[in-house]
Amino acid sequence: MQVQTQRIDFPNARGELLSARLELPVDEPRAFAIFAHCFTCSKDVAAATRISRALCERGIAVLRFDFTGLGNSEGDFANTNFSSNVDDLVAAAEFLREQHQPARLLIGHSLGGAAVLAAGGRLAEVRAVVTIGAPSEPQHVLHLLEADLESIEREGQADVTLAGRKFRIQKQFVEDVEESRLRETIRALGKPLLILHSPQDDIVGIDQARRIYEAAVHPKSFVSLDGADHLLSRREDSEYVAATIAAWASRYLPMREAPAARSEEGFVRVEETGSGFANRISTSRHTLRADEPVSVGGTDTGPTPYELLLASLGACTSMTLRMYAQHKGIELERIAVRLKHAKIHAADCESCESTEGRVDRIERELELTGDLTEEQRQRMLEIADRCPVHRTLVGEKEIVTRLAEAGAKS
Repeated sequence: MQVQTQRIDFPNARGELLSARLELPVDEPRAFAIFAHCFTCSKDVAAATRISRALCERGIAVLRFDFTGLGNSEGDFANTNFSSNVDDLVAAAEFLREQHQPARLLIGHSLGGAAVLAAGGRLAEVRAVVTIGAPSEPQHVLHLLEADLESIEREGQADVTLAGRKFRIQKQFVEDVEESRLRETIRALGKPLLILHSPQDDIVGIDQARRIYEAAVHPKSFVSLDGADHLLSRREDSEYVAATIAAWASRYLPMREAPAARSEEGFVRVEETGSGFANRISTSRHTLRADEPVSVGGTDTGPTPYELLLASLGACTSMTLRMYAQHKGIELERIAVRLKHAKIHAADCESCESTEGRVDRIERELELTGDLTEEQRQRMLEIADRCPVHRTLVGEKEIVTRLAEAGAKS
């Protein structure tokens, strides 16, 4: 299944913009999930990226974001703490609720796992929670700061090196995690809980998984990630985690919609997905999306209709040039086509018959790489105008529209 990635920002409780990526399957998602990354990591850490994309391939859309002051998010990390991370998760859920669909699944890695345990009870729409290598209490993270705790207590802050990077840790961070108590929060979670943890985890020991499991009430599940390290560095471990989450969560998430109806050979079917202007486009063998930007009321889950039109012309142009080069034995290494659509005044169009109002104009630029003579390049420019889609667009055409019979589906 194809995965579409959107780069987005949303505000936290203080109005600072948090940087995020929303990964969507081509077909309508069966559910939306939020992924919370590990302590001092970012949304682009390998485990978060691989698990999110693997879940998306299984029909679950995933929002992963940088906590305040990390990655590309605004704010000062020194002013954050465990409580602010939980608030950031709630802000992420509010964004999904307002712009897409409510988040049904929370997934947290390491300290992000502790954060989803704390946030899960605050979000009524969440149906299930997953932790990966998570501590049972946020103060567990203090063992990473052990050598600097005295300086933090004495000076009020200290620059600490974690995973080769320097972070400023303030006394308020230490006090916040020391005051946080998750045991009762876990017991009162009221959501199905999946605990994933490696017995070989040397950052957050397996005993932490036992404590989470003992504090939780049923339904609860534990899966051992035997052989994996804390960061799930191996791709196969991330794939296993995603497959396990998807299978486990299937009991608690909405049933997947029936596969999009395929069109018969030679026809294209376009139908609304039920989300704003988004449409699902189906051929006899492929599925893709069309949508409008958020600025005009869409959800930006796919190209606009005009972008699809330009894509059709560009693809046809490239294929036509490749066929011509192969037929003539031209050493053409690579073709790229750049297109733009605009409405211009008819008076500015030298080749148009209309002299009033506006007309459509498509600009097409060819990038031809290879050992071509100037004569060959000029010939390729001429051949571009002979591609079938180009001829359709500029030639005489007829579009016939009719109503389908009531209740019939094409």
